[in-house]
This record gives sequence, structure tokens and C-alpha cells, in this order.
Amino acid sequence: MQTNQTGEPVTLDRLPTDISAVVTAVDRAAAHSRRLLDLGLTEGTRVCAVLAAPGGDPRAYLWRGTLIALRNRDARAVSVRLAAEGDVP
Repeated sequence: MQTNQTGEPVTLDRLPTDISAVVTAVDRAAAHSRRLLDLGLTEGTRVCAVLAAPGGDPRAYLWRGTLIALRNRDARAVSVRLAAEGDVP
């Protein structure tokens, strides 16, 4: 699992709005991990945080041409890294 400068995991729920990232792992121990994988949120998928509810939960993410809302507790099971220019969209 990738970490930030303080050693904390970088997870989808912490991705700033309008920033693209690439999925590095999905925590398969999470109860909802199968649902995320079925929705196409697999390793190597490019994802962008698009919208957030006024309270910040849930948030909407765009991946594979589909806009999907996830609760922060569900998004926390997805590890990401910031996308680089050479990454496939």
C-alpha cells in the first residue's frame, strides 16, 4: 500500500476534487470490496474525484466513463497514487 509523507495510506476518500489518481489496490478484506471490483474499480484504473455532498460524504467519482457516488467508508478501502501524464486515461 502506498503511503504519503507522514506514512499514512493514500486512499480514495482523501483524493482532492478534480484530481486524477490511479488505483493501486482494493482492500479485499472490506465487506464491499467485491462491489467495487464489479463496478470496474480495479488496479490500474484511473479515477477522479468530481463532486462532494455539502458535508463531504458521499462523494462522486468518475472512472471508466461512469460517475459513481461512494461513501467515505467505502472509498477508504481503495488505495491510490496521483496520476502522472503518461498514465492511460
